[in-house]
Amino acid sequence: MQTATSKDFNRHASALRHRATSEPLLITERGRPAHVLMSYEAYQALCGPSASVADLLAMPVADELDSVLQPARELARSAELA
Repeated sequence: MQTATSKDFNRHASALRHRATSEPLLITERGRPAHVLMSYEAYQALCGPSASVADLLAMPVADELDSVLQPARELARSAELA
């Protein structure tokens, strides 16, 4: 991963933004990682596909989830405070 100091970024923002289109750029402050600059396309790929409204509406409703969650509820035990 490319790196640049925050001072370099302040001085050469345009050139560093151009470099970040091909590969993410790690920006450091006082020698420690502070920020990452990347293209929006790289950000979208990192986040994965977003759900559409149709996908959200197609999700199972709470009643249907009960049958899925019931086995986990049976495994849970109450804490004994003595």
